[in-house]
Formats: sequence, C-alpha cells, structure tokens
Amino acid sequence: MAYQNLLYSVDDRVATIMLNRPERHNAFSVALVDEIMAVVAEADADPNVRVLILTGAGGKAFSSGYDIKESAEKPRRTIEQWRARMQKDIKFTYSVWDCSKPVIAMVDGFCLAGALELAMCCDMRFCSDISTFAALEARFSNGIATMIMPWLLGQRSRMLIYTGDTIEADEAFRLGLVDQVFPKADLQAEVTKIARRMSRVSLECLQWNKRSINHAFETMGLRNAIMYGAEACAMMDSIGSPEAAQFDSVRREQGMAAALKWRSEQFAPYE
Repeated sequence: MAYQNLLYSVDDRVATIMLNRPERHNAFSVALVDEIMAVVAEADADPNVRVLILTGAGGKAFSSGYDIKESAEKPRRTIEQWRARMQKDIKFTYSVWDCSKPVIAMVDGFCLAGALELAMCCDMRFCSDISTFAALEARFSNGIATMIMPWLLGQRSRMLIYTGDTIEADEAFRLGLVDQVFPKADLQAEVTKIARRMSRVSLECLQWNKRSINHAFETMGLRNAIMYGAEACAMMDSIGSPEAAQFDSVRREQGMAAALKWRSEQFAPYE
C-alpha cells in the first residue's frame, strides 16, 4: 500500500514507520491517523516483521499531537459528536496496544498531547536527549482522550496532567515515562540495535508475552478506565469553559498564532 503522510520500510525483521509531516511537526491530521492505523495493521500481518519502530521525520518532533489547525476549521460539536470523536481517538491509540507485535516509540524532539498518548500505548519508549514531553491538553482546556498515563506513572501523572507542564528527557526517564535516553546522534542506531536484538526472539514468544502483559493491565481494569476517561473528555469538550471560549474567540478574530500567544501568557508568570 502507498502512503502519503508516512514512510514505511522493513529490514531484518524490523518495520520502521516514520510520520512524515515535518512542516507541521508531524501533527496528526485525519489522513495521517488513518494511515498509521493501516500501516500498523500491515506490519502486524507481515510474517517478515517481528518488531515495529514508530518515529517522526525532521529531527524536531515525534509529533506535536492532533493537528489543531485542522480541527479548528471544523464547526462546534455536540456531545454525541464529541463521543464519536473520542471513540475514534481511542481506536487510533489502541492500534499499537492491540498490535500483536512489540511496538517501540522512538522520540526525537517534541512528543505532545495526543502524540504522547500514542507513544504511551506503545510497548516501549526511547528518546533522544533533546526530547520534550507534555500533556498539553490541559492548557487548551481540553480533556485527554486516552487516559493511560496513570497506568504508567501512577500518582506522578497528576502533576503533568493538571499543569500541562513540559518535561525534558532526563525527567521523563526519572518518572518512568521513557525506558532509556540516548544522545541525539546515537538514537536511531541504538534503538535499531535493540529492535533487532528483540527480533531474534521467536515471533510466537514475543506475541504471547505481549498478550500476557497486556492482559495483566486489562484484568486490572485498564480498558474500563480509559473508556471512562474518554467520556469525561467528551463531556469536558462539549461543555466548554471560559478559558476555552476565550482561546477560540482570539483564534477566530486574530488567528491561531495570536491564540497560542494568549494561552502562553496565562502561564508565563508562574513557569
């Protein structure tokens, strides 16, 4: 299958999926979301693939999350439309969780908002030393569609989610958000080496171990908790807030750049 928004290759049992919208920091457009789900399914079905690597082009971003420019052009949604949107977002982030083979998120640069949700649904996360992470949704007065962070970080997820703060690679490693940090120049070689070492394990063993690990989380209620989070997100986004209304007003009257500047100014005195 030919892809317009990503690059796909398979070499020595490892499939590499590179998000290829560097001019938009690899933001998740509707088309890119559809292609990611399709390419993950393709790699999952390929008997020559044992491990997947998901990364972003350009050297500046894994992804900045859902494309707010694209979504801002859509009319306001009803609660039912928000629910449908949240279910689509969950289906997207679950695409890597439900893939029968291990999926590695290789992060080099920004990994924000919805992109962080997708990365957290991957089996492992490795990043360069210049990478940054944030659950930025809070600063847009938005909910988090796939509330998986508490399952990875526990209590420590509260500060990141409540504040929308950006953290750097070393702090992400300290919190357990990423498995290892590499110098930027070494990231691709080191992650490829790990993936190829992993691919020497039999496919059946990799698949059954992933099923077992996922089942442990799901037995503890992960899917039910994420469904509740999606409903909370839909309610939050449909009800709105004074801050969200002001952001939208500035965006419509002065443009997205001015709206982002307004949002940043609200937090600047307390950073």
